[in-house]
Amino acid sequence: MSRRILIVGNSGSGKSTYAKSVSRRDGLVHVDLDPYAWQPTDPPVRRPVDESLAELRAALPEDGWVVEGCYADLLRGLTADADLLIFLNPGVEACIRHCRARPFEPHKYATPEAQDANLAMLLAWVRDYDARDGPTSLAGHRALFDAFDGDKRELTSPRKWTP
Repeated sequence: MSRRILIVGNSGSGKSTYAKSVSRRDGLVHVDLDPYAWQPTDPPVRRPVDESLAELRAALPEDGWVVEGCYADLLRGLTADADLLIFLNPGVEACIRHCRARPFEPHKYATPEAQDANLAMLLAWVRDYDARDGPTSLAGHRALFDAFDGDKRELTSPRKWTP
């Protein structure tokens, strides 16, 4: 049986780490939503959701996947196909600690220095999780989680996260 898993949470919540672990364990394709959500411009601009979803759907294999990101609007477009939704919600302070300890992400930044230069903006973004509105907010993630009719889990303690 193929598994189709969605993972949502704040930046730094552990989505990528968790998704990679599930992907390795279950032999699923791991998909990070960032490349689908943003136009490759400087500064980056969000792509239209319908355009992002069309490209994402075309890229997903039929035999199972784990898709992770902070974009509830994109994940909502996959909920009819998903059999599990995981909401990683360890709290803002844990997310900040994770962001500070984040290894270099060459798929997002040209150099470690470029990633480091973005850290202050990332930490401000993480701190604003509870206050902002929209698909990348706590409210947006909660609405996605609450509306999902399938198997779902909200994980709040990273120490207990075992895929």
